Amino acid sequence: MSRRPSRVLLAIVMALATIGVARMQRAAPSADATARAVTAADAFLATLDPGQRTKANVDLNEKTRTVWSNLPSGSTLQTGATERNGLKLGDMTPAQEKAALALVAATLSRDGFQKAMEIVEADQVLETRSAQSRAATSRTRFGRAEFYVAVLGKPSTTAPWMIQFGGHHLAVNVTLAGRRQVLAPTHTGTQPASYSVDGRTVRPLGDENDKAFALINALDADQQKQAVLGFEVRNLVLGPGADGKTIAPEGIRGAALTPAQRAMLADLVREWVDMLGDEAAAAKMKEIQAGLADTYFAWAGATTNGKGAYFRIQGPAVLIEYAPQGRADANTDHIHTIYREPANDYAAQPARQ
Repeated sequence: MSRRPSRVLLAIVMALATIGVARMQRAAPSADATARAVTAADAFLATLDPGQRTKANVDLNEKTRTVWSNLPSGSTLQTGATERNGLKLGDMTPAQEKAALALVAATLSRDGFQKAMEIVEADQVLETRSAQSRAATSRTRFGRAEFYVAVLGKPSTTAPWMIQFGGHHLAVNVTLAGRRQVLAPTHTGTQPASYSVDGRTVRPLGDENDKAFALINALDADQQKQAVLGFEVRNLVLGPGADGKTIAPEGIRGAALTPAQRAMLADLVREWVDMLGDEAAAAKMKEIQAGLADTYFAWAGATTNGKGAYFRIQGPAVLIEYAPQGRADANTDHIHTIYREPANDYAAQPARQ
């Protein structure tokens, strides 16, 4: 049975995000973010029975870390027998679900956690809309009950381990290696792109969209000629299943932007990077800023906000794509994005050190 869009869930989200995590950070400002995540992971796992724990806590290796998807549960497009690692929220008690979400909150920034949960709620809206028209034989399911939480490896303040939180349109993969946290690869998306809760309009990826349109329109005519691709892009090029693949940079190089335009580009990148906590996000942005002159911004589609458009940001330390599904000019209500770090997905660099 489908659930209604959860106003209660949003209240829990905001409470956890604004009170719980903030309280931990204020109470122990010198505490390492990884240590807080370890505490939250251990607390979540302690709520589970042995069978649940077997699902929720799996080994970390090259195979298990790549078990993630942006597809809905039961989708016939799934290529593997296992759709995702972990235990789904729908199979948890309220106390277990609260502990699971507290783990996700401890791993992400307040804004990052809120964004993730707004994507979850969008999928619940989609479930409510589609439940009546869905064929009785369909295995495909949307909604928050179909989102999974997994801990890969043993939570540790020194050895690498991983947290995954995902479902339809969301695959958060955070690898923790000592004091370092790596968000790549992470998929964010939404359908619908906008919905209402208690009279408030929610746009999970609205800032990404608006900042990108502001940047393309801040370019002069010659700069736009460099940035705009001469072909249509209907989906992510390096999305799920494209680990290890590369593409040549296209668009306008950061060195060809004015200082103000480069600042706008960096601010757009922050929409993804700032999903991590302050320390990890600041370290990553410092790395991205150092390579901003060699970071490219590419665009395909309309340049009027409200219409569909694809864009890509590609540099030495980051790769981001934003892609409306199908014809960009015909569908602005179904968005996929991907965040990757060249040569450092799944924290490959810390793992080698």
